[in-house]
Amino acid sequence: MKHRIESLIGFTIGGTDGGIGEVKEFYFDDHTWTIRYLIVETGNWLFGKKVLISPEAVVNPDWEAKVFPVNLTKEQIKNSPDIDTKKTVSRQHEIELYNYYPWTSYWGGGGWASTMGTTGMMTSPIMPLETAIHENIDSEVAAHPHLRSTANVTGYHIKAMDGEIGDVEDFIIDDNTWKIDFMLVDTGNWFPGKKVLISPKWIKEVAWQKDEVIVNASEEQVKNSPEYQPSEHLSETYEANLQNYYGNFIRH
Repeated sequence: MKHRIESLIGFTIGGTDGGIGEVKEFYFDDHTWTIRYLIVETGNWLFGKKVLISPEAVVNPDWEAKVFPVNLTKEQIKNSPDIDTKKTVSRQHEIELYNYYPWTSYWGGGGWASTMGTTGMMTSPIMPLETAIHENIDSEVAAHPHLRSTANVTGYHIKAMDGEIGDVEDFIIDDNTWKIDFMLVDTGNWFPGKKVLISPKWIKEVAWQKDEVIVNASEEQVKNSPEYQPSEHLSETYEANLQNYYGNFIRH
């Protein structure tokens, strides 16, 4: 199924021995547009400290109750590496996390090799952590692992090849892969009252320092794309129509 990130904020994180906290935002990597961490604000038991939890730890999400059960104990969370989520999370920080938790690294090959299984956990890692650590990782990549906050990217300006389109309002993810399938764009004053979806596959360029996303399409083409109704379920038929529409003029 598809879920809007906005609808997942506030989900409870349930450890094997009690509640851990609530989801505040997500980190995704800007190479594969895949969610890599849930940013969780712990409760009073840990003084509200924010911690990073990989989707790999999530087991059988309860979408109706808005609970993400994880295969971690409160003691594990308490003793996890202290990472300041207000600052850039470096590759070294991630290595510390992956040395501490029984997770498999995602870097070095572009992402996990397969989707999530029925348990809700990622399977078939592409590269063991020990191998990834000993690979010659570029120093710039090591310092900046290309993690982006969904909260920070919300509000980015969306531009067509020939003009403005709107602003990022939300993200839509696939609960099997944790990939961001679409950005929900509020067209605002450009196409009054219309919401459109833009897939990362249709992006020509992201100017991160300017908070801009440039779509590989014209303003008119985006304007004439199938309109998205936020109040309705994102059906397979609508998604197929949308993919076919952009596939007529976007080539990779």
